[in-house]
Amino acid sequence: MTRAIYPGSFDPATYGHLDIIKRAAALFDEVIVGVLNNSVKSPLFSVEERVNILENITGDIPNVKIQAFGGLSVNFAKNCEAKVIIRGLRAITDFEYELQMAQTNRILSTDVDTMFLTTSLQYAYLSSTTVKEAASFGADISKFVPDYVVRQVEAKLSGMNHRK
Repeated sequence: MTRAIYPGSFDPATYGHLDIIKRAAALFDEVIVGVLNNSVKSPLFSVEERVNILENITGDIPNVKIQAFGGLSVNFAKNCEAKVIIRGLRAITDFEYELQMAQTNRILSTDVDTMFLTTSLQYAYLSSTTVKEAASFGADISKFVPDYVVRQVEAKLSGMNHRK
């Protein structure tokens, strides 16, 4: 069985992420989407909430599993017995960083490769940061994320605004 991981923050998951997940699922027997628990960042959603969101929007893809992780992606790949790390590329600026990470991971673990999938053109501009910023100003984000994610973002931001 060929297994790959697709690690990321997914805060929140976008149509661009979903595009990469679906395309990776067509290439591998199993894709484990790794939701990074990064204590350095302060995400909008907790790791548990991000796992739940991804489980909801990928529920119709039978060979995709969602799992939280911390630490290095290459170690997560090894723990999952995956030989491939999937990374999405939107622009040349992504490539420079991702190439450096892929080369570092290859030195850390020679039996784990990185596969780059270029984001479909219709999502090349899209990032979680853009979605959060647009939503925080009340913009309609339904063209950027699935309906379930729209509702989760709106609920989260509404709860935050009530606390201020």
